[in-house]
Amino acid sequence: MSFTSLGLSPDLLKVLSDQHFTLATPIQQAAIPAILNKKDVFGIAKTGSGKTVSYVLPLLMNLKEAPKLKNRHVNALVLVPTRELAEQVKDVFKIFNKGLNVPVKAVAVYGGVSINPQMTALQGTNIVIATPGRLLELVASNAVSLSDIETLVLDEADKMLNLGFKEEVDKIISLLPQKRQNIFFSATLNADIQLIHQVILHDPLVIKIEEQEDSIEQIQQVAYIVSNENKGPFLRKLICSREMQQVLIFTSSVHAADAVVNKLRKNNFDAKAIHSKKSQGARTEALYLFKSGKLKILVATDLIGRGIDIDRLPFVINYELPRSPKDYVHRIGRTGRAEQIGEAISLVSPDELDHFEVIQKKMGKKVDLIYSENVV
Repeated sequence: MSFTSLGLSPDLLKVLSDQHFTLATPIQQAAIPAILNKKDVFGIAKTGSGKTVSYVLPLLMNLKEAPKLKNRHVNALVLVPTRELAEQVKDVFKIFNKGLNVPVKAVAVYGGVSINPQMTALQGTNIVIATPGRLLELVASNAVSLSDIETLVLDEADKMLNLGFKEEVDKIISLLPQKRQNIFFSATLNADIQLIHQVILHDPLVIKIEEQEDSIEQIQQVAYIVSNENKGPFLRKLICSREMQQVLIFTSSVHAADAVVNKLRKNNFDAKAIHSKKSQGARTEALYLFKSGKLKILVATDLIGRGIDIDRLPFVINYELPRSPKDYVHRIGRTGRAEQIGEAISLVSPDELDHFEVIQKKMGKKVDLIYSENVV
C-alpha cells in the first residue's frame, strides 16, 4: 500500500518520496491512520518492521494542530530503553521535520552524558525522546514538565520492561495527565506487556503483525567450525578474502568485544567496539562512523546491537554465539533489511556445536557447516 492513501500531508509525502520510501509496511498501514485519529494503539511487530515511522509521521502531523505550551512543557513523550535508540528515533524525527512549514522540536535525553546541555536543549521542545532514569532526573530538576503530555509512546516496551525499567516507567506514567493518547510498540508479547496494556491503554487498536516463517529467507547463512584460538586469524582472513567493506561483528561480552577490536587494529584493520562500558560520546561516534561508511568494522554486544539499524548492511558475523536463539535471529536480522540480500556468518567452536544445533531447531532452518581448515 502506498503512503498516499494513509491520510498524510503533502509535505510529509514529499519527504517520504525524497527518502525513497515507496510502500508502507503492514504496521505502518494499520498504525498511521489510527494515530492520526488520536486512537490508542498497541502494536506488536518484529524489530525492523517500520514501527518508528509508524508513530513519527502522525505525531508530527497532529502536533501541527497542538496548542502552544509554556516553556519546558512538552506535547509528546517517547520512552525508549537505550541511548542508541533515543538517538535513532530523534534522527527519524529530524528527517521528516525538514518538510514541515512550522518545524517541531524533538530532543533526545539519556544518561551517561552531562545533564546540563540537555536541560538547556529542552527549552521550547515539543517532543522528548527519553530513557526513563534521565527523564526522572530532569523532571526532579524542573527542566521539563510532563503535565501537558498529549501523547505517550513506549517504543520497544518489551525490552524496557526486561531491562528493569518497570518501576521508573510506572513513576513517569503517574506524572502524566490521565487524558492522553497512548501508543505502545513491542517486538514480543509477554505477561508484563499484557498487564501494562490492560492497565494503561484505553480501547486500543491492537495490531499484531505475525512474523513470517520465511522472515530471514533473504539472509544467506553459513557457519564455520573453528577453534576458539583460531577464531581471530580466521576472522581476519575472512574479512580480507570476502573484501568486506562494512561488517558488524557480535560478541557475547564486553571483554571479548574489546579483545577482538584490539587484535584487528594490531593487524591494521579499521575497527571500533561499541558496548555498555564505552562512554556515550565514544558510542555515538563509533555508530555514526559505521553508519556513514567511514568505519569498516564495528564490534558490538547484544544489548548495544539493538540500536544498530542499517538498511543495507551486507555482513553480520557471530564471533561468538549468543545464549538465546532469539538473540541469534535478532543479530542476523541486522542484515538483509529493506528487502536487500544480506549474509550472516557464524564462527562456531567445537564446544558450541550442540548449542548451534538448538539455535537451528528454534529458527526452523538448517545452516551449512564448513570446517575452517577447508577454506582457502
